[in-house]
Amino acid sequence: MKNKKIVTLIFLLISLISYGQSSKMLGKIIDDVTEAPIENATIKILSSNIVTLTNKAGEFTIDAVKGTQIEVGHVSYKSIITNLSNQLLIRLQPTQIELNEILVAANPLQNISQSVVINDTEKRISQPRSVGHLFKEIKGFGITKKGGYASEPVFRSFKYEQLNIQYDGGMKVLNACPNRMDPITTHVIPEEIEKIEIVKGPFTVRFGQNFGGVINLVSKNPTKGQYGFHGSVEGGYESNGNNLVTGASALYVTDKFDVFLNGSYRDFGDYKDGNGTKVPASFKTTDYSLKIGVNPTEKQRLQFSWRQSFGSDIDHAGLPMDSPFDDSFLAGIDYKINQISEKITSFSVKVFHSYVDHLMTNEGRPSFAATEASSPVEAWTTGGKIELVLSPSKNMRIYTGVDANLIDREGARTRIVKVMNGTPLVTPKTFVDKIWQDASLNDVGVFAEGNYKISENTSITTGIRADFISTSLADPAADFEALYGGSIEDETEVNISANTSVKYQKNGFQSQLAIGRGVRTASMIERYINHFNVGVDPYEYVGNPNLKPEINNQIELSFIKKFEIIEIGASVFHSFLEDYISAIVNTEIPRKFMATTPPVYAKQFINLDKATQTGVEFSFNVKASDNLTLTSDVSYTQAQNKDFNEPLAHIPPFMTNLGAKYEAENYWLALSSRLVGGQDRVSETFMEEETPGFGTLDFRAGYSPFEGVSIGVAVLNIFDKNYYEHLNFSYQNSNILSGKIYEPGRNFTTYIKYKF
Repeated sequence: MKNKKIVTLIFLLISLISYGQSSKMLGKIIDDVTEAPIENATIKILSSNIVTLTNKAGEFTIDAVKGTQIEVGHVSYKSIITNLSNQLLIRLQPTQIELNEILVAANPLQNISQSVVINDTEKRISQPRSVGHLFKEIKGFGITKKGGYASEPVFRSFKYEQLNIQYDGGMKVLNACPNRMDPITTHVIPEEIEKIEIVKGPFTVRFGQNFGGVINLVSKNPTKGQYGFHGSVEGGYESNGNNLVTGASALYVTDKFDVFLNGSYRDFGDYKDGNGTKVPASFKTTDYSLKIGVNPTEKQRLQFSWRQSFGSDIDHAGLPMDSPFDDSFLAGIDYKINQISEKITSFSVKVFHSYVDHLMTNEGRPSFAATEASSPVEAWTTGGKIELVLSPSKNMRIYTGVDANLIDREGARTRIVKVMNGTPLVTPKTFVDKIWQDASLNDVGVFAEGNYKISENTSITTGIRADFISTSLADPAADFEALYGGSIEDETEVNISANTSVKYQKNGFQSQLAIGRGVRTASMIERYINHFNVGVDPYEYVGNPNLKPEINNQIELSFIKKFEIIEIGASVFHSFLEDYISAIVNTEIPRKFMATTPPVYAKQFINLDKATQTGVEFSFNVKASDNLTLTSDVSYTQAQNKDFNEPLAHIPPFMTNLGAKYEAENYWLALSSRLVGGQDRVSETFMEEETPGFGTLDFRAGYSPFEGVSIGVAVLNIFDKNYYEHLNFSYQNSNILSGKIYEPGRNFTTYIKYKF
């Protein structure tokens, strides 16, 4: 009897243990309307991020415990979360075809190596000055700016054209100003951005010329899953600068078409730094956008988009000139059709055109009494992309297509000299300095990239791309022509880029090894700028039409492991940079303007033989409870100019981000701290100075008293720290700033939004 009890007890224990262990679960996913099986749908276990795909018959198997929560998704259907059971039948409802995104999470046949999606809505309640400020707390990033208006992300050692920054999957608004006071991040408002997609290196060839990474600014798409008339009104205020933000949107959605209208107004004033010193950083912007979508069938989407941005009264703390206006427009057409046949997954077309009209003047500055200067500059960008996605087998997907970016810039600086050598002129003299020399730069690229699923847990990606470049000057300055033999010929080049990567995923663990070769043609500034100060140091810069394209040969290894409450991730990367584009003082080219004022020589763009980049990023996150999440990350990049045996210029210093967030049903609280090390690795060639380290602490909170209403408050820089970023510099402004642009001191903000 005793033995029987023991056997029975053992049997019960084994049964209980077996019940808690995972077993193979079978299921099928079908279209809710047609009941057709859905192939390549993703089934993700939320507790471990284990992922599997459905086969051609819509069937899947996965090892899991009965009752485990799973997320089921497909690019053409609405995602759902449900509990797992054996022989589970899941019905998915078709959704609007997505045109703005470039990354699809959790699908090994669509993932891009070393990519990440940032969706940090908390920052929106603190009215960032521009989209560039959204990158401030993303690991590996810094932002560079010369004032409170224009800011751009710097990722690791890459900046400006070394990063492929785009809007809604390929559209661009490129700067007209040679000082980059009007980059794409000033022509889109932060509240319009839903998320930021990042490819961390030259590890894809599908989205245009890619040297150091792709950044896609994805605008909000509120039409998903909504029908009828909807809208919102919102507004916010910041105490430091008396900054005001207002906005409104209206949306109408049916099965066949939708219309979305969005508008905003921003009025930002001069702010005070941690010492109470006023920093000239005021501006006003008025933006609106219109999207009209048509769905001819469930598998097709046609969308027309139009947006305009009007900037005015813009003060630049880091330059000797300001902007009375900075206006732009962007027009685009998107078309996509899914599931064309068994072997053709989709076909898409994107076409866009943008224009920037930018003016810089020195009116109101001390130099105006002696010389009136005005620089009206313009930029046109026309481009597009055609992509065909093929599925030769259930384990393979091939992306192939062609894209183009055609850039034109023109503009000149007019100087009316009223005082010369200290003596007032009876009749002022007028000079016209050619800035862009009516330059054009065209890039047409052809690409093919394939993803292959080797096994249930391993996939490989490889791609190749050819860029056909042509550049020309329509109105070259005489002294620029003389510098290069009396004639500037049109230039053409063909640049080959490639990438390959392996990704392994199992039981909440993911590792990626990627190797890429990214090639970037020289920009218009680097080729054609003519004796113009581009705002990085006191030198006049002279372009070089004979520059070779620069090459980034990069390798990156990363991993992420998700436990029940802990997530750990890390990346290590290294780049061998060939023909890196930099600038040196050329004693054979004397300064052209204010010739007796040091420095008396100009800088000329050149190619370096060798440079390197090495770095590491690490993150450690804890889900301390159902409500409390703790996050932390560190990043560090070291870059070296091998030719000059000095660090490369403008590299973000060591940075740590710490955060804690408590989320309840209708409110949330968040603390975030940013700890930045001093930067003592500086470039003498660019007259960089060492920057001290600093730490800041921010508090944000959100509350939803009832459905449709959300309120946000924040205290930024709680301890009123007086600090400046290493990537911010002011070489030519008033003595008040001592050559530095200090960040805002303590700032109280509030934001309210009503959705209906």
